[in-house]
Formats: sequence, structure tokens, C-alpha cells
Amino acid sequence: MRPRVTLVLAVVAVLVGGGMLVPAAYAKLSNGDGLGGIGAGAEQVPAPAPSAPPPPTLADAPVSVNFKGEFFSWALMDRETGAVTGAKNMSQTSSTESMLKTWIVSDYLRQLGDEQPTADLKKAASVAIRDSNDDGANRVYRAAGGSYKPQPGNKLNPVLQRAVKICGLTDTKAGNVPSYEGWWSFTRMSPRDAVRLGDCIADGKAAGPKWTKWVLNEMANVRGSIKSQQAKSGGGKWGIVDGLPASIKAQGPVSIKNGWTALVYDRNWHVNCLAVTDKWSLAVMMRYPIGSGLSYGSKVCASVATQLVTPQPGAALKVPQQPVGKL
Repeated sequence: MRPRVTLVLAVVAVLVGGGMLVPAAYAKLSNGDGLGGIGAGAEQVPAPAPSAPPPPTLADAPVSVNFKGEFFSWALMDRETGAVTGAKNMSQTSSTESMLKTWIVSDYLRQLGDEQPTADLKKAASVAIRDSNDDGANRVYRAAGGSYKPQPGNKLNPVLQRAVKICGLTDTKAGNVPSYEGWWSFTRMSPRDAVRLGDCIADGKAAGPKWTKWVLNEMANVRGSIKSQQAKSGGGKWGIVDGLPASIKAQGPVSIKNGWTALVYDRNWHVNCLAVTDKWSLAVMMRYPIGSGLSYGSKVCASVATQLVTPQPGAALKVPQQPVGKL
């Protein structure tokens, strides 16, 4: 019987010792804080920093404008994919007014190739864009081969026919204002054709390899406020550019050309805004009562641009969940 007693005592000793050992080991693993401390003392993996959002740009998004007028539309081209999105009526047309001066200048310079224009014509081309100067634009238009005579069947004149062919325009047509048929300013263009025109200028097809940077630089240096208006020129630095955040403007030049005229024949402001960067081309076109003023159209253009900014300012950063430590 003595060996059996000895065996029992040995088992009891092991059990008692085990009972004392387990709490000690547990306390060491948990650092004295229970299960919540599992992993303490193990190799730590730092939590990753929040992923930075992509740089802001313009992208297709719902646009809501409380517009009061006869016509309003807009279009946006993603210049990386060529996709054009916009209002449901973006194929409908309105008169281009001074927005078309960018094409007139580009068409003339492309025809020169590597040659230089005369100093007077180069100055005329510059003020046609920077100051929206009518006399300068008309002079360049004639030098490019433009005519104010109506074409048979009210077709586009050769300067504008080249715009359709070179830039792939599908909706553009000659104006039909009585007594003003053949005038380039009354050329009818849709917003989706306007963004194609902006892309055509930016990618070099319009002005050619020698003059594209010059034209874009002139557009980026349009000057004068909406309050600075004269009979044949006027300040044109307003509209889309006012709706862009500094974070987009800081990425590179924004080349713009607006067109605006208060027309007696229909008692409407005809206002168009065009802006192009290396990433996108945006156009906003409208007609509304003269009594609303030019600033009304400028604010509409700015509002459309602001609503298309992606991501919207203040968008929350996504912080991926990661384990704090590694066992």
C-alpha cells in the first residue's frame, strides 16, 4: 500500500503545482491586465498613414442650377479618355460670340506653319484672346481667309468649315440672325462641340506644333474683370475659373475664353464659358434676359465648375483598419 500512497501524493503535488503555475504563466502573458494585453511585448507594426486622396479634378457629376432663361447647357470632356458627358441637351446650340476667337487665332497661326506673323497681326491675335478685342479678332479672321458674306445654302465659311473638319465637330452650323448671316460671332455651336474645340486647341491640332503653347498661354492670361467692359473689348477673366478651387489652379495653367453679348434682336444675354487644362475641357452656354446682367451668367458658369470638382472639398479620408500588433 505504501507505493500507492506515494503515487497519490505525487499526483496531488503535480496538480497543486500546476494550479500555481497556470496563473503565473497567464499573468506573464497578459502583463497583468487580462486578455486585453495579449501581444504586449511582441513586435509592433505601425498603423499605416491615411491614404492621400487623388488630386482634385473635374469629373461628371449631377449639376443643379436654378436657371431662369431661355437656354442653359453644359458639357465636360475627360481629355484622358475622350469621354464627353453633360446636360441632356448638350447637343443643342447657341451663338458662340467671342468664345470662337480662340479658333480664329489658332486657324490663322496653323496656316503660317513655321513662319512668323507680322508684329501687328501677332498683337491683334494676342488682344483678340486676352482682351476679347473685336477689331483684333476681325483682322486675324480676314488674314485666315474669313469672309462675312453668307455662303450658298447658309453653309459655314471656310474658316469654320476647317474647325468642323479638324476638331471633329458634329453640331456646329452657320448663324441665322437676319442681316447677319455669315458673321462668325453668330456661329451656332453646342456645348459638346465647344469642349471638343477646347481639346482640339490643347492637343495641338488647331494651331499646330509651333503655336499651340502660345495660344494656350494667351488663354491662360485672359485679363480684366466683369466690370471692365467696353464697346469692342472687355474683361474676360471670370466664369469657370471663379468656380475652381486653388488646389486645381495650382496644378497648372487653366486656359479660358468666354463669349458674351447682349443682343437686341432677342433681348437676351448670350453667354458662353470655355476652359481647358491638360486633364479636362469644360463649356457652359446659356441665353437669358438682358435685365439679369452679365454677372448672372458668370455665376452660373462658376457654379457648374464648382459642382463638378472631384473629390469635393472636405471629403473624408479613408483610414484602413489594420492590426495594432503581431503575435
